[in-house]
Amino acid sequence: MKKMLFKLWKENKSLLVFISLMLVFRSAVADWNDVPTGSMKPTIVEGDRIFINKMAYDIRVPFTHISLVRLAEPQPNDIIIFDSVAADKRLVKRVIGVPGDNISMKNNQLFINGKPVTYEIKDQKMASHYESNETINGQSHSIRLNNIASQLANFKTVTVPKERFLVLGDNRDNSADSRVIGFVPRNEIIGRSSKVAFSLDYDNYFLPRSERFLHQL
Repeated sequence: MKKMLFKLWKENKSLLVFISLMLVFRSAVADWNDVPTGSMKPTIVEGDRIFINKMAYDIRVPFTHISLVRLAEPQPNDIIIFDSVAADKRLVKRVIGVPGDNISMKNNQLFINGKPVTYEIKDQKMASHYESNETINGQSHSIRLNNIASQLANFKTVTVPKERFLVLGDNRDNSADSRVIGFVPRNEIIGRSSKVAFSLDYDNYFLPRSERFLHQL
């Protein structure tokens, strides 16, 4: 048995080393993640595979959430990927509030530290929803809102605790985010995304969406 294992190792050493290094790279440096739901529409759509920069905030022990070195902190507007204990799955959401921020929402309008966030309607042609540009800290991104707001459209002022972050989906009336699962612990965050790697159209035989390849988020 030992001779057989040694022979297999000797004959396949290069391949095994390559696979091991690739697994370490994907665990600690960079990876991609598929997005099966529409909670981040219109920014991210079902079938997108997004790049994850796993060194955006930390250098971690491979295959763990143990941080060796903190490189940066998540900022408002960052699109983060985190392994949510509360939801029991990996999620992709946008950072809205960082530790110390006071956040509230009234009729889908955010208020951050007492100041109203600005909105500019982009498209109000759809029967069920419309899109709007939301500007936070001088940075604008698109969000989707139902014409009839959901019960998620309002919450009273909350203060983001230390080592926690308030996150929302861009599809505001259809996202199980901090309004459902609570604040996101810092140690659950595994990385940041700013680009789509590639995309498959779930409604069209999983054909590639070439227009979304390397699409900037």
